[in-house]
Amino acid sequence: MKKSRDAVAVLVSPILVLGLCWQPLQAQTPAFCVAEKSITDIQAAFSSQTLTSKQLVAAYLARIQAYDKQGPKVNAVLEINPDALKIAGNLDIRRSLPTTVKGPLYGVPILLKDNIDTADKMHTTAGTVALASSIAPRDAFVTKKLREAGAIILGKANLTEYANFMAIGMPSGYSSLGGQVLNPYVLTVDANGIPLVTPGGSSSGPGVAAATSFAAATVGTETSGSLLSPGSANGVVAIKPTVGLISRAGIIPLAASQDTAGPMARTVRDAAILLGALTGVDPNDPATLASAPYALTDYTPFLDPNGLAGARIGIPRNANDPANNVYYGNLNAEQRTIMNNAIAKLQELGAVIVEANIPNAGQVGGPGTTTGVFVTNPFSPSLGQTVNVSTVLVYEFKNNLNTYLAGLGPNAPIRTLSEQIAFNNANPDTTLRFKQDILVASDATIGDLSEPEYTTARQLDIQQARIDGIDAYMNQNNLDAILFPANFGAGIAAKAGYPSIVVPAGYRTTVGSLSTPPYPFGATFTGRAWSEPQLIKYAYAYEQYTLVRQPPITTPPLGALCGGR
Repeated sequence: MKKSRDAVAVLVSPILVLGLCWQPLQAQTPAFCVAEKSITDIQAAFSSQTLTSKQLVAAYLARIQAYDKQGPKVNAVLEINPDALKIAGNLDIRRSLPTTVKGPLYGVPILLKDNIDTADKMHTTAGTVALASSIAPRDAFVTKKLREAGAIILGKANLTEYANFMAIGMPSGYSSLGGQVLNPYVLTVDANGIPLVTPGGSSSGPGVAAATSFAAATVGTETSGSLLSPGSANGVVAIKPTVGLISRAGIIPLAASQDTAGPMARTVRDAAILLGALTGVDPNDPATLASAPYALTDYTPFLDPNGLAGARIGIPRNANDPANNVYYGNLNAEQRTIMNNAIAKLQELGAVIVEANIPNAGQVGGPGTTTGVFVTNPFSPSLGQTVNVSTVLVYEFKNNLNTYLAGLGPNAPIRTLSEQIAFNNANPDTTLRFKQDILVASDATIGDLSEPEYTTARQLDIQQARIDGIDAYMNQNNLDAILFPANFGAGIAAKAGYPSIVVPAGYRTTVGSLSTPPYPFGATFTGRAWSEPQLIKYAYAYEQYTLVRQPPITTPPLGALCGGR
């Protein structure tokens, strides 16, 4: 079917907005090499008066122009805030006033995943063409907190459409509005335009943007692996907090029982700084009420290079129990070497390593917790088969999305999941490259979470993942944290609502039988509810001792000050 004129206009609007931003850059000479610079570096330059926020924004915009839409075209940024330079200039003026409170994020550009509301000139779309013209009526809580901290919302990052809950087998980083995000370490795509090495999802844009220094840091979201996956894939730090530590109000949802926003950055310190700016009790998100005794506004006191000394870290592996050896048992040779090296480093840092399977690991996400979805995606190897998907997610998505869409008001482009599906059916050439089998399955539910299938599945998830899973495992072994490869433990932590933090651990150089340039593989620390301070301590100690992270060579330092072009 031919694209509608509105759909075509909307599809190019992010590029037009980007184009508008380049004009002021002609008069802006970047005075600071932003590649790999930390928030601490930026604040030091502000303090020495060798950098202004306006110059900083210009430098990030120059990198986005050079590497996101040109050059390697990693396609991580969906839309630029057309007021970013103006906001930066106003913050520069205020910086000199003695009454201005200047925290660590004051004047610092941050990119948001494009499912986070901003009540400004930018859109909030979840990557779907149906919402391409949608302007949020109010800031998300996290957006409001960032503005209060003096951060500059630089723009919106691309993502896997609807947080990768649209179609079985949709490639991570693909959205019908934004196209395909590429992993900056390996840009190769196959004959169908699908990346050889995933950029991770669904927070692929924020992950790639953090890796390529398109902003000081970024904010993504996770339901089950959507922060940890791109964190691992792009060699950056991602913190998936306890559900309720950060408000979800104003974020296009997938499933409220597991959703959370979280920071992505190139260092543990920067991720910790950003986390402190995002926390807080929000009456519009009842889950945050439980965070009151635990939420902090500053996590940097836990950045202890000796933080792993004496910590008991569980390694959930035991080859003699193959049914539960689900996290380490299927690692390939490269992955196994990286994780063995990571475990050895933990021991060198004084950690006590406890190797034992989570006793019920093979049961988590099993019978009683899944719904069969018939696969219609022509690119999926499971085409024509029925694949099991989390029942909780299938049922909560319709309920939660319909609630969000209703909150957009009378001018909302669509008002229900049913209308989203109908829009896609009316514009298949634009919207249905990978079909929409999950959307259809979710829309087949009643939508009020009254079905016993949902209630039973949610109870089972909590029992298996939290009570009999992580809690029992940590109690039995007197553990302080669990170490998982990459995002392989994301599912059990997500179902439990528990926090994780991924850090770079090593680099792979193969995909199957194919050789590739080196690309990242991470290690994830997971703990009990509200254990973010401890996880940050462990991650920081490991990061500082190993210094694994290397920036992608496809997006080198830019400009004469950086020694680049």
